[in-house]
Amino acid sequence: MKRAAITIRPTVEADLGAINAIYNREIEEGVATWDTAPWTPEQRRAWFADHGRLTPVLTAECDGQVIGFAYASLVSQKHGWRFTREDTIYIAPGFRGQGVGDRLLRALLDVLRDLGVRLVIASITSTNEASLRLHRKFGFEVMGEMKNAGYKFGQWMNTTYLQADLGEPGPRKPTW
Repeated sequence: MKRAAITIRPTVEADLGAINAIYNREIEEGVATWDTAPWTPEQRRAWFADHGRLTPVLTAECDGQVIGFAYASLVSQKHGWRFTREDTIYIAPGFRGQGVGDRLLRALLDVLRDLGVRLVIASITSTNEASLRLHRKFGFEVMGEMKNAGYKFGQWMNTTYLQADLGEPGPRKPTW
């Protein structure tokens, strides 16, 4: 049986329960996040309220089911950093390796280009080969690695930092 097409769209509040379930599963079973306690629905709603036009959140959906999400975060509140964002992507376990990450990252980078963002960075657990591969596919280059930067599941972990320069903002000058 063929699966329905994957849709990438802006996140809406109705998606937050499914997003939280994907994220909390990663907290409990994975190392893509170094959070160690599951998020409450209230925490997820506050997180979503903190995101807006300049820090977009996108949802991947298949057959009406939320199967992943991606978002951009400010790197700093300082005005000089306004053209830089950090990207983050999570995919539900049953949908990994099926191009969902590709679709989410491509869409997020397109939105960020439209916003006039110049540089996108990623901080990825160094053992997360799938995420490292995905980011390299989209032109991200390794900037370096922080050794023993995090601790989860009884072990020290490294994080690899990558960056993608999206180029000079396009013909329309950002309004922010």
